[in-house]
Amino acid sequence: MKPPRSMRALEELGRVRLSRNFFMRDFLYSEIANFHRIQNIPDDPDLAIMAGRKLCEEALEPLWDRFGRISVRSAYRSPEVNRFGNQHNLNCGSNESNFAGHIWDRRTARGEMGACATIIVHALIPWYETTGRWEAMAWWIHDHLPYDELEFFPKFAAFNYGHGDRQTRRIRSYIPPRRGILTKPGMPGADGDHSAEYVEWLETLE
Repeated sequence: MKPPRSMRALEELGRVRLSRNFFMRDFLYSEIANFHRIQNIPDDPDLAIMAGRKLCEEALEPLWDRFGRISVRSAYRSPEVNRFGNQHNLNCGSNESNFAGHIWDRRTARGEMGACATIIVHALIPWYETTGRWEAMAWWIHDHLPYDELEFFPKFAAFNYGHGDRQTRRIRSYIPPRRGILTKPGMPGADGDHSAEYVEWLETLE
């Protein structure tokens, strides 16, 4: 698919179905792009679609099947949008750090493909607001699904779900008091079963 150069072409890109519950259009909205009038459109739609399908089919759909509705808070960013966000302190890392992350249509320097979406799992909200235990979601994903990196944030325990070729399997939190790395390969407790961390939450969903 060629880069969209018209509204109709962008409309067609938005209609590309990435998986059972998700279309490309679900991932193109950006507050930064909207407010500052910067186009948030992939230069390489085919790579963005391929990376997005992997994220949706292997990660987001299994989450939806198990826990129900997912809201997308942020996802694809064009290099222009991400660069603007980085330069103006709008919670965007550098472009290089977001290749195969929020910038779906760029591979890493090693040629790795990937995609990242900031999502909210609605079924987690009541548990998180009552207990503050966002780790239940983190450890469930760690035990059941592939991922590159998860990053959790205070509002609604929204988190970045990065998934692609790297499979670094690192979980980071920006939620006090447990800021920092929850787990990564080589850390004590990274391997094995972590169901004790989420069994109480799952019981509230039955």
